[in-house]
Amino acid sequence: MLNRYLVAAAAATAALALPAAASAQVTRIQSNPQALILDAAEVSAGTDMIYLSGQLPSPIDAAKPMSAVTSLEEMGDTKAQTISTLSKIKAILEARGYAMSDLIKLSLFVAADPRLGKMDFAGVNEGFREFFKTAENPNTVARSTFQVAALVGPHFLIEIEAIAAKAPAN
Repeated sequence: MLNRYLVAAAAATAALALPAAASAQVTRIQSNPQALILDAAEVSAGTDMIYLSGQLPSPIDAAKPMSAVTSLEEMGDTKAQTISTLSKIKAILEARGYAMSDLIKLSLFVAADPRLGKMDFAGVNEGFREFFKTAENPNTVARSTFQVAALVGPHFLIEIEAIAAKAPAN
């Protein structure tokens, strides 16, 4: 019992030590500032939110339609597919007046890369690092990653669902 209180007190202390969030409507909770992801994100009432359906990567050749893709090489490795998918998410957010820094939660669904014989979690994180905890976006997100047997198409290695929150426009 005492242990649970000590953990809660440590988490609360760590949360208080964080710099103020860009938006007073969202509190980002991160017990380890060096961590790639948050422990949690708290969203206050009255905050604008957007929920994105699962997004899939595009072919490396942007002019190529998905129906013409016949190999994994045309889609790229897990890192390339993560970057492609996060770029799609960025475009959707920006079209609605949000930024990547407004993201608070991502759910990642990752299939094994048949060339590796396993899920490429390191590739996911390499792609992730291009969008979070950067000079352009110093924020990061709460995140869950699930290994799945397969995605909707044979050449997809990742699908990402996203939730973003920001202060209401005045």
